[in-house]
Amino acid sequence: MSISERASDSTDFPGWLVQEFSAAGEFTALVVLVDITDATITPLCSTYFNVVGAEVDWSDMVVMFAGSGADWSGAAFFPVRASGGGPLDNPTARVQLRQLEMRLDEDRLVLNEGHFFDKWGRRMHVDEVPS
Repeated sequence: MSISERASDSTDFPGWLVQEFSAAGEFTALVVLVDITDATITPLCSTYFNVVGAEVDWSDMVVMFAGSGADWSGAAFFPVRASGGGPLDNPTARVQLRQLEMRLDEDRLVLNEGHFFDKWGRRMHVDEVPS
């Protein structure tokens, strides 16, 4: 795997969050923290939380992720909504998070289906490396 970053002088996260929230309102964010090395991406831990406004800053995310105890270098956000709109209920969020974890175990390119950021909040993309 390789990671291609778009050059950015500041965090891309707030713009993404405002756009996502403006598009359809409240949602549940499934989040996977990863460790990135030159040739590998390793999922470390995951969580979910409900987004009920777009006032969250990247620094708020960094503080929240510090509570995981993981030495992470990337975070992928997967916005999901209930069938009628809005955040998922807790049991459904847990099931969908587990399904996401299983898919990521099989294929790290699944990270590109979400919104992938480095530890500075800059958008990232995973590229497949030819064998």
